[in-house]
Amino acid sequence: MEERYPISTYFIIVSIISGVISAVGKSKSYSYSGSANFLPPGLPKSLPPLPNLLADMLNSDSDSIHFASSDFGNIVRHAPVAVLRPSSLNDVISLVKSSYGSSTPFTIAARGCGHSIRGQAMAHGGVVVEMLSLREHAMNNNNRGRTVVSSVYDSHTQKNRHYADVGGDTLWIDVLHETTEQGLTPVSWTDYLYLTVGGTLSNAGISGQTFRTGPQISNVQELDVVTGTGELLTCSPSNNSELFYAVLGGLGQFGIITRARIALEPAPTRVKWIRMLYKDFGDFTRDQERLISDNRRKQSKGLNYLEGILLVNQGSPDNWRSSFFPPSEHARILGLVKKHGIIYCLEVAMYYDDHYHDYVDKDLEDLLGGLGDIPGFRFTKDVSYVDFLNRVRPGEIQLQSQGLWDVPHPWLNLFVPRSRISDFNDGVFKNIVLRNNITTGIILVYPMNRNKWDDRMSAAIPDEEVFYTVGFLQASGFHDWQEFDQQNRQIIQFCEEAGISIKQYLPHYRTREDWAKHFGIKWCNLCQQKTQFDPKKILSPGQMIFS
Repeated sequence: MEERYPISTYFIIVSIISGVISAVGKSKSYSYSGSANFLPPGLPKSLPPLPNLLADMLNSDSDSIHFASSDFGNIVRHAPVAVLRPSSLNDVISLVKSSYGSSTPFTIAARGCGHSIRGQAMAHGGVVVEMLSLREHAMNNNNRGRTVVSSVYDSHTQKNRHYADVGGDTLWIDVLHETTEQGLTPVSWTDYLYLTVGGTLSNAGISGQTFRTGPQISNVQELDVVTGTGELLTCSPSNNSELFYAVLGGLGQFGIITRARIALEPAPTRVKWIRMLYKDFGDFTRDQERLISDNRRKQSKGLNYLEGILLVNQGSPDNWRSSFFPPSEHARILGLVKKHGIIYCLEVAMYYDDHYHDYVDKDLEDLLGGLGDIPGFRFTKDVSYVDFLNRVRPGEIQLQSQGLWDVPHPWLNLFVPRSRISDFNDGVFKNIVLRNNITTGIILVYPMNRNKWDDRMSAAIPDEEVFYTVGFLQASGFHDWQEFDQQNRQIIQFCEEAGISIKQYLPHYRTREDWAKHFGIKWCNLCQQKTQFDPKKILSPGQMIFS
């Protein structure tokens, strides 16, 4: 497991924090007792007394340091000097201003749920801000979350336009519950809802709805952002627009999102959820592209969700994301997998409510008629809208109970151009994946429409009008994650040698050259925006873009 500890930085930041920020209360001993694994070689058992910051919210105890030194990936550990648990937005602003105003700034990482894979939410030798502390304070004040639903009359459509103002620290599951209670819902989601709004908007926020509604960043109307200078700015397409577009998909490089205004629409109540199986990859991708095409997507009762999953010889055809297939059908499905090596599963959903109940089956029959799936292997569920969106949670709870959630997750997420997805299937799925035979998680593959993304935003995607997201969502033991990491490198190397112009989603690079290649024509502009909004390179050092 990779560990990095810049020793000199510890002493620098302790000196800065002690000298620059006003203290409140007694000094706190900076002890690492009981945390030897986080003690850099040659570092004393304790550092000079560290004054309390902002009413005792700066924590340097071993438990706080240990927690902030890890993430969902459980692959790298980078120890911060301290962890800030803010009680208000002003605490976050004060911390950033203190660093920016120092002659030797310290780095700051805003951490939501820590769902990064390679230390992106860490700040080794810096300060990690636990953004969920803001949520906890809101809940303690009898305010379940920081979501405010509003409406404004649109004279053009002559209808009310609904939106929600949501704290950047708010979990998407909270947004779901608080909006659906009022009969409304955001239009774009991630598959997993126990993530913060600020976290997903700093990346993109994708799932099976993206082909129709675009990523989450395409459905934001306004933001409040704390920049790297400690300035709190409201931005939108018409106000501070350069900051607005930079922050969305900007990997935390230009500011900390503290509020987002998110588009809402009337919420459905039920979901028809269907999975169908394919043995031929050409049929599988052709049908996916047909279902997300403009003429299908623009139908008022078209599909609302579409994803694809690879079934390989790894035991049960179900997975931690959802238990879907009837147990009585498992043997029959596994027989197909054993016969063909890989079975491609197309997963679709259509939302409906009581008024549409009598028509949903007929509309689905029309939409899915003539597809090339294997006869006799089409399965349907009818579930509530909330349960569908929160479908990953039961699997998470089960894995937690078995001690299998907090394990290494050597994930790899890619965007692959449509024109090369068949080559990718031949070289990766049918070659590397089957040859290595180490799959222990989920492999996702499904298409998106480029016209649902906004090129002014920082997120990097392929140039083609249709591209696929491919996610290798693996889990491993603490002593064998390198095997999966090696497979990830093999996949990337194959794409490079085959000339497949992939883009990483949730990217991880180590060199400036690789980042420049990733962002392409956006790179020069992003460098200028970094200089403008975070000139001292304080924010999100774990991404290793400008550091």
